Amino acid sequence: MSNATRTRGSAPPSLAPAAAARAARLTAEGPRSLLLAALLTVVAVCGGDAAARVFPFGPRHRAVNDLANQFVPFHAHLWDLLRGRADGGLLLDWQAGWGTSFLPDYGTYVSSPFAPLVALFPRGDIEYAVYGITVLKTAVAAAAMTYLLRRLGPGTWWWASALGASYALCGWSLAEGTYNPMWLDGLIAFPLLCLVGEWVREGRRPLLGPLVVAVCWVANFYTAYMATIGAALVLLVRLLTARAGTADAAGDAAAGSASGAGAGPASRAGAGPARDSATGARRTVVRTLLRAGLTTGIGVALAAPVLLPVFLGSRHAHPGLVREFDPAPATDVLARLLPVTYSFSTPAAFVSTAVLLLVAALPFRREIPGRERWLWAGLCAAVLASMQWGPTHLLWHAFATPNGSPYRQTFVLSGVLVLTAWTGFAHGRPGRRALLGGAAVVAALSLGSLPSSFLTPWALLLTAAGLAAVAAALLLPRRGRYGVLAALLVVGTVVGQAAATTAYADRERLVRLDDYPPWGTGQQRRADALAEADGWPAYRTDPGLPRVAGNDPLLLGGQGAAYYSSHTPAVLTGTLTALGGGWTSRGRNLLSLDNPVTDALFGVGARWRDGTVVRAEPSAPPLPLVTVRPPGPAPAYGRSPFRNQELLLGARVYEAPGAGGACPVGTEVFLWAPDATGPARLGGYETRLLGGRPKRLAALTSLGVQQREGTAPRVPPGGRAEIACLDHDRLRAAVAGLRARAATRIDVRDDGLTATLPPGVTGTAVVAAPRIAGWRCEGGKAGAYGGLLAVDVRPGTTTVSCRFRPPGLRSGQAAGAAGVLLLTASLWLGARGRRRAEGPVPLSR
Repeated sequence: MSNATRTRGSAPPSLAPAAAARAARLTAEGPRSLLLAALLTVVAVCGGDAAARVFPFGPRHRAVNDLANQFVPFHAHLWDLLRGRADGGLLLDWQAGWGTSFLPDYGTYVSSPFAPLVALFPRGDIEYAVYGITVLKTAVAAAAMTYLLRRLGPGTWWWASALGASYALCGWSLAEGTYNPMWLDGLIAFPLLCLVGEWVREGRRPLLGPLVVAVCWVANFYTAYMATIGAALVLLVRLLTARAGTADAAGDAAAGSASGAGAGPASRAGAGPARDSATGARRTVVRTLLRAGLTTGIGVALAAPVLLPVFLGSRHAHPGLVREFDPAPATDVLARLLPVTYSFSTPAAFVSTAVLLLVAALPFRREIPGRERWLWAGLCAAVLASMQWGPTHLLWHAFATPNGSPYRQTFVLSGVLVLTAWTGFAHGRPGRRALLGGAAVVAALSLGSLPSSFLTPWALLLTAAGLAAVAAALLLPRRGRYGVLAALLVVGTVVGQAAATTAYADRERLVRLDDYPPWGTGQQRRADALAEADGWPAYRTDPGLPRVAGNDPLLLGGQGAAYYSSHTPAVLTGTLTALGGGWTSRGRNLLSLDNPVTDALFGVGARWRDGTVVRAEPSAPPLPLVTVRPPGPAPAYGRSPFRNQELLLGARVYEAPGAGGACPVGTEVFLWAPDATGPARLGGYETRLLGGRPKRLAALTSLGVQQREGTAPRVPPGGRAEIACLDHDRLRAAVAGLRARAATRIDVRDDGLTATLPPGVTGTAVVAAPRIAGWRCEGGKAGAYGGLLAVDVRPGTTTVSCRFRPPGLRSGQAAGAAGVLLLTASLWLGARGRRRAEGPVPLSR
């Protein structure tokens, strides 16, 4: 059959048998290869946790740092949303921070496709759910990398499984990703985005490519950004190695033509095809990179309805810690390449000795084209070096040094190492000389890490054992029992080193990081009591103190001031601080404020205190969510939180202490000492303060009712301290006055509220919620009143209706629509171009 009559879309006869055979082999070996990689990953992770006796396999808990403060509570809130039990919706969260935007938190913490799986678990087993999702994500990352390896080139199927599992079980995953489960979506994204690069290179999957990019960026934009950079570098190396092969082939053809024709004009003419081929190769590289950029741009545009609110949420957030990047010592970097090491401020670059040996052996393999060897080896070195240089460090982290671990891109290095290791398998197993050279390199790296304080005896022992096992496996014959033995040696090295690293990291985290009580019977009893007392939206129920985590309203239930997020609004932190609230994490982790005045202002009718729920007195019911203040200027806060509370309340309710700092008998004594740390006492009552800016701020606290005349509080040293005496009779009178001007009916929605006002009132309607960006009100411009949402009430106004739309949502939707149009146009143009290239289909006779 001639080319003219070949059926449209069929492969050339010379290529079809090989392609068909390879496709059949991938189809037959693919599923078991992916399943083995996932199984090895699960065994290593769970085995390491079991060896460390960590939840859910032992008495030690996993509730450390942001896992306890953010990820578990946000997954619990997602559970409530999916089950229809949350106060608020996707746009607005009425539970935390007195009412905050939820879409940025959703896009940051729980937008992963795996996150909705929490709804399959009981609410009380939320920690089991998060652990299960964490293990599942790690297993999927192993399967995704295994599929990519099988897609990139030939090689033994179980070797692909072992290397895919090595990637998912890298030190970054075991030491950092395990308690930051949202980052594990980036671990999955890297091989998926590399696969998209392959589709672009081959001109395939024009629809699926942008969709994969969009899912990766929605799942976790932060690590997806890093994975995209890594995938772009991998694509560039793949293009350059392919171009080198094309140029070499053209050069050989030209040389053959010249030698056959003799020297002279024919030899000069033979150089023409080589030049044309090189020029064509360069054009192919440029076109492919442009297509890759278009694919990525369309995918990111499709994700924009989530990404832009996240970005703008960060712009409106209270500023975090600004740090200068300090590169880790070279000896520490080398130590972190080995198993059983741990550190918070160095790159967790461990990725099994099998990978290290194969990568180190690659430069010694002369049967592989030089450009291929050195481009892949150079990519590994370049990625590692970029992690240590300030400008490229900022590039990896979107131009902001992280507040915490400064090497969050390390998983990309692990992925590049695994891809480099697999590259050699396309040319067969390394020989004895290459293995000897690779083993010498690994040994030299291990010796270079000896001065590091992070190095452990187990690290050196497992590295040496793994090096011997993998080298032996590579030298054994492939067939029969020797092949099985080789597989056991490699798999045993990967699983054993990863399990040991997991167990070591589990133990070290509990020693070095902040930990919090895990979910248990006490927390469940507290949650049940809060649910029974809940009366939203008639009044708020505050989960109170002591706190379980940074987001107790999301974890335990109720509606309070406590809130911890990367998107904690600056206006919320400022308002809470002005009213005497406390915080940690430099103002992003806000604490519950237990104070009668703020409880009245924010409509708190019940709160957890001293092991039980305390309800408001029947004689002093809580204020509704909306009250109308008389005409006049908004309050301007000063330094004293007591005075600020009175300004917001509109009445004087505190008295200054008398001589010696003593309050009148019958008043409640409050202390504000934001920078003090230690015990504060009044008579037989004692409480402890934990303050000290810039990291922490102690909230104003009650020292109890003054029982005896002349008794003064004992205040711990440290910074400014102020004492005020609360007169509850004055407070009740002030609240009664506000209640007379409060809304008679309030309808709260997932995206706002509507309040019915008493007839004839004018002034300023104040909503007991922070005036965060995104509020719009009908019948008047949304304003601020002491940091709270406010609307002018003119004569004749009977209702106030306010709606919340997160900043960036509308522009994100527009960008998403543009992405859909671009995707449609690119598919149409691509199909049209293919039809033109194929020409008319001949009629069959």
